[in-house]
Amino acid sequence: MIEKTGIVDTLEERQPYITRKQEKGQTVPLACDNTSLAGAISQRACVYSGARVVLNPVTDAVHLVHGPIGCAAYTWDIRGAKSSGVETNRSSFSTDMKEIDVVFGGEKKLLNAINELVELYHPPVVFVYSTCIVGIIGDDLEAICKTASAKHNIQVIPIKSEGFKGNKSDGYKAACDALKQLIKRPQAGKATEKKPETNREIAKPGIRKPKINILGDFNVAGDVWLIKPLFEQMGIEVIVSMTGDSTAKSISRAAEADLNLVQCSGSMTYLAKWMQQEYGIPYLTISFFGIEDLSLTLRKTAEYFGSEEIKKKAEEILETETNRIMPEISRVRERVNGKKAAIYMGGPAKALTLIKGFSELGMEVVIIGTQTGKKEDYEQISYSVRDGTVIVDDANPLELAELLVKQQADLMVAGVKERFIAYKLGIAFCDFNHDRVVEFEGFDGFVNFAREVDASINSPVWKAVSQRILRPEAAESVKLKKQKDAGMEDVAMEDTGMEDVAIEDTGMEDADMEDAAIEPKLFNLKTDTAVESEA
Repeated sequence: MIEKTGIVDTLEERQPYITRKQEKGQTVPLACDNTSLAGAISQRACVYSGARVVLNPVTDAVHLVHGPIGCAAYTWDIRGAKSSGVETNRSSFSTDMKEIDVVFGGEKKLLNAINELVELYHPPVVFVYSTCIVGIIGDDLEAICKTASAKHNIQVIPIKSEGFKGNKSDGYKAACDALKQLIKRPQAGKATEKKPETNREIAKPGIRKPKINILGDFNVAGDVWLIKPLFEQMGIEVIVSMTGDSTAKSISRAAEADLNLVQCSGSMTYLAKWMQQEYGIPYLTISFFGIEDLSLTLRKTAEYFGSEEIKKKAEEILETETNRIMPEISRVRERVNGKKAAIYMGGPAKALTLIKGFSELGMEVVIIGTQTGKKEDYEQISYSVRDGTVIVDDANPLELAELLVKQQADLMVAGVKERFIAYKLGIAFCDFNHDRVVEFEGFDGFVNFAREVDASINSPVWKAVSQRILRPEAAESVKLKKQKDAGMEDVAMEDTGMEDVAIEDTGMEDADMEDAAIEPKLFNLKTDTAVESEA
């Protein structure tokens, strides 16, 4: 029997995945990096989804989903990635497999779909994604793609992304394997071996302009357009951002770079390591979010190339931009100082950089979790948060909801799937992932983030929303506190998925209350208005 931690009431097998940061120096005993527990309603996405979110921002590619229409619909325009040119990637294509295709095979249908799309769009590359049903019936994607590639003289790349064979992290790897096929070895005369000691000579006058790739930036809401100009001012050329606002041609030049900057480590470290081994290109793990991390990124990049001129330009940019935005950051900080934030991200890189971002706004992180974090990621997270912070891996909606209530979070920062958990609890929400429409990276992006946090937390709408409590024991505790502090006598109980039923406080003892509410209930505390009993 696994001993319960007592942090939340969840499945016994899930208890080791939820822990609390204790005193400094103690190891955080958190289970992670395992297959999701069956029946736990994991928030993780499938292999196919992981591959699609990485490759979808390639703007001039045709993205063809070989499977039922639902898979293509689920991931249509999934990244919210903007393009400065062609937007072929904004269209989602599917072979729309039916029952007859499942019985007799869908290879012919797939080949016809590829032929039709190439004639219509003339793309430089076609990505063909396999789905669960394709893996089950055994359609030979590689053979079909090879035939189509020879016929049309373009790359038709099969993505082995059957959803059932892993999780989102496996999808990242499948996407990186596809990107490998697009990257071409530099032509004769261009450096094919990059060594740290020689790269320090590149930035000297008369040599050549330093070149970098940005890996793991998907240009959500136009993020990368706020980052590239900073490097250009430093005298550094950005060859490609993979995969935000990228094209097949720009990706093909990636091996010309002197350095890779990896922002989303979960999705792109695998590719960065391969490029280091294959082409000798080293990489740095960085972040473009928040003043501290952005400053560190520019300084680390300048230090890598060893040019005093680049270092000087980096410091000038940091001083000018920081002074420009600090008045607005200070104004927001005064309005949100001391508020409590909950973070739940797909990967650990975003979670870690958000800790620093909230610190710069004077906010405290009380919950932090990821879907794909590994042991070393959670150790780093543990070092970065305060004692008492709850750390959770692969959480489900009920666990997140109870944690939000118990930790008294004022704001949740997560993805679209978690939005409604927060809203139903009367807690402010900020989308940090695919569905946002404003940039969060760079100096202006951090101002946008600060303003959104302020607007979300201090919205007048929350005055009209009563805080909800998920568990009977939590409701009893809050009820007693309310009675003591404000003399409240009535508590209304809402049954999940059912119409509201109000009950009068009858003065029942704790044991009686527990017996009366054995099933999980949703309690809604009415603080401003009296509620008449419907009994």
